Amino acid sequence: MTAQHEFHPDLARSARVLPRGLAGPRSLRIVRFLQGSLARLQRDRGVEVRSLPSGGGVRIFRPTGGRAVAPALVWIHGGGFVLGEARQDDDLCRRLCAEIGAVVISVDYRLAPENPFPAALDDCHEALQLAYETDGVDASRVAIGGASAGGGLAAQVALRVKERRESAPVLQLLAYPMLDDRTGAAGPSPIENRFRMWNSSSNRFGWGAYLGGAAPEIVAPARRDDLTGLAPAWIGVGELDLFHDEDVAYAKRLRESGVDCALEVIPGAYHAFDLIQTNAPVSKEFFRMQTAALRAAFAASA
Repeated sequence: MTAQHEFHPDLARSARVLPRGLAGPRSLRIVRFLQGSLARLQRDRGVEVRSLPSGGGVRIFRPTGGRAVAPALVWIHGGGFVLGEARQDDDLCRRLCAEIGAVVISVDYRLAPENPFPAALDDCHEALQLAYETDGVDASRVAIGGASAGGGLAAQVALRVKERRESAPVLQLLAYPMLDDRTGAAGPSPIENRFRMWNSSSNRFGWGAYLGGAAPEIVAPARRDDLTGLAPAWIGVGELDLFHDEDVAYAKRLRESGVDCALEVIPGAYHAFDLIQTNAPVSKEFFRMQTAALRAAFAASA
């Protein structure tokens, strides 16, 4: 990390006013209400909405141009396992769909603490299976990805399909993924005052709500002993993100396990910077990195 832990010049102004954390037992209801109100401003224009047998749902975006078949990306929104809904990422999914010419299947998974593990994982796993069976999708070119908790769930799905010997995605696209329940468990980080949107306190609450009574050793990807045979991965994380250290460590372990893994660390970037300041040059570059990784994975599997 930079010696002064300075925010990226493109992000410094917004960092001054953003909260350090969002989720907690007292704030959960009000943050959900505010997020839901904003998400409902999105219209279902050009979106196909389906329910999943598990109890979750998906929002499907299809590229224009009349292709007979296209690759697909299963996308999982963030929110620390306790916040958010698929609709909040509609604009991002439309951008991804248009940029890479892929069907994007955005997962509306069930949230904790009302629905602890494995509810969200089951929903995301079913969405991946749906992708293979969806009309107009090239089943040999299906990727899975997500941001924050969504990235963590994508990693969990990749582990599950490997263990069950099911079809593996061609890529795990993990944007600042939430991988390790131990992060922040011992207390605040030395640079806690530089975190934005998600801090140690939020992380303890989110993981506690999601785990319920489950053993973290079987849930958190960072705790899993065997990472061999997993799908290739792309991991991107900000230098001033609570998840920086766990993401860098996971990328290192993937590589040591023989898994192809690209790692991008964005100097001075806070958690979810690209979704908050979409038009900032550093955010546009982060999006370009992700689409480039997806294009390469789809081309390699064509």
